[in-house]
Amino acid sequence: MFQKTVLFRGGGDIASASIYKLKKAGLRVVVCDIAKPTCVRRTVSFCNAIYEGEWEIQGETSRHIHTLTDIESTLDAGIIPVLTIPDREVIDYLKPDVFVDATISKKPPNYDTSWAPLVIGLGPRIVAGVHAHVVIETQRGHHLGSLIREGEAIADTGIPGVIGGYDLDRVLRAPHA
Repeated sequence: MFQKTVLFRGGGDIASASIYKLKKAGLRVVVCDIAKPTCVRRTVSFCNAIYEGEWEIQGETSRHIHTLTDIESTLDAGIIPVLTIPDREVIDYLKPDVFVDATISKKPPNYDTSWAPLVIGLGPRIVAGVHAHVVIETQRGHHLGSLIREGEAIADTGIPGVIGGYDLDRVLRAPHA
């Protein structure tokens, strides 16, 4: 049976919702993240496997693996592989059908549409048609989740979305870097 392979850059909470759904839909999902992920909600993030070895979310397990050659056996076991190997190396090895940048880094990306037959980017500073085939809007409001096939998502305002009547008041910031 032919199965599509999706490589995610980032395994935080927002990415993990999509990773979970795609895995449940029968796709082969692989995750690349940094050695010390900065995910806010670790208990609902597949990248937590980097800290814990394995991590389960609603019956789906992710496992931190250390070599490219472990990808296939991990997928065959029904487990989501999580690597800290640079995603470009994983792309060259795995040749995924889809590459998803789910880091929402708000920085100019270092990839383009040549990375996979379908490249998807979440958030601002990613240009549809240049960096990705499709950009997904991540700013709260009416356009959240919109698919952008030309141009960019709404620019980052630096102000968090309002939840329960709070915006800046709900964000903790370190007093010193």
